[in-house]
This record gives sequence, C-alpha cells and structure tokens, in this order.
Amino acid sequence: MTPAYRPVVMGVAGGSGSGKSTVVSEVCRALPPGTTAVLHHDAYYRDLSHLAFEERVRVNFDHPESLETELMVEHVARLLSNAAAEVPTYDFSTHTRAPAVMCLEPRPLVILDGILVLADARLRELMDVRVFVDTDADVRLMRRLRRDVEERGRTAESVLDQYEATVRPMHLEFVEPSKRHADFVVPEGGYNRVAVDLLVTKLRDLIAARHVA
Repeated sequence: MTPAYRPVVMGVAGGSGSGKSTVVSEVCRALPPGTTAVLHHDAYYRDLSHLAFEERVRVNFDHPESLETELMVEHVARLLSNAAAEVPTYDFSTHTRAPAVMCLEPRPLVILDGILVLADARLRELMDVRVFVDTDADVRLMRRLRRDVEERGRTAESVLDQYEATVRPMHLEFVEPSKRHADFVVPEGGYNRVAVDLLVTKLRDLIAARHVA
C-alpha cells in the first residue's frame, strides 16, 4: 500500500567523528519504530575495483568527488515519491563496492547522514531540516582513530597519515563551511540532550503536519 505522506527529509552533517551517528541513533530511538529510514553518504563511495589496491589507498576519500552523490540524490527522490531505493554497500577495507545492495523502503522521516551532505546543493534542496554536529577537532580525531582501527581494519599510522593529508584540509575546505546552511547546530553530538530533544520535537511536528489522514 502506498504511504499517505510525503517523507520529511533531514540532513545530518559534521566533521568525521563529530557524533553524527549518535544524533541519528537518538532521533531514531525517540521516534516510533518504523518512522525512520537512514541513508549514509559513505555507502555511496565510488567503486575503485578497477584500480590496484596501492592506488586505491591514495585516493582522497574526504573530497566530494570521491562520492557518487548523484546516485544518492536519485535515491532520495525515489523515497520522496514513495518508491524503494536499492542502496549500495561499501567495503572500507578494500575500497570497493560490494555486490549486495540494501533495499530501503520509504518512511515518514528520511535521514541523510554524512560529513558532506550539507556541502552539496542538490542534497540540500531535498532537505526539510538541516543539522550540523559541531565537535572539537581533538575529540573527532580520537573517535575516528578508534573507529577506523577497530571497525575498518586500518592501522593507527595510516589513519593519522590520512587525517593530516586529506581529512583536516577537506574539513576546512568543505565540511566546516557547510555549517552556515544548518537550521540546527548541535554542539558535542548526541550527548547534548537539550539540542536532541528540541530537534526531535521539531521533527514530530513536521511529520504530523505532513501526514495525510
């Protein structure tokens, strides 16, 4: 049955390790089950299987061109028209796209999660709410280091080298300036209960207003 609503779209951006995922998790937890669908921008990294592994690791993954954002825009448009989207999956240890896709069904709230989602005008135009998670650089670096070593099979040295070579410069060039597009700035991520509660209240109001009885 076709849902009787046009989904609300929220973008959640911020530096790598800022706590975006925690904000997204807290929003999903606060809303009724089945309310949210989450699209992670980093699922849309371009497939680099045509390159030797030594070449893949030298790619600047923090530059907007490393992401197939045009495909994400297409998928958001599908969800807005109440059609399912086949979202790619990405293998961060090999820097290649996996054969499997995830079928994402439309929901009352569609969340776009990624460091660069507010930096792209095409995505911003699809959003009803724009959020920037603002966290100190040293905290973000510690979180990224822990994540990439524990979850993505990286060495600490490679993570730090990448941070110095691309993560920090790209943050200053693309991510930080995108904060000016935000409707909500959430300091320190999902542990800021006041900011998250205000955001959830606004989303509930938007979802209720969008729903057609």
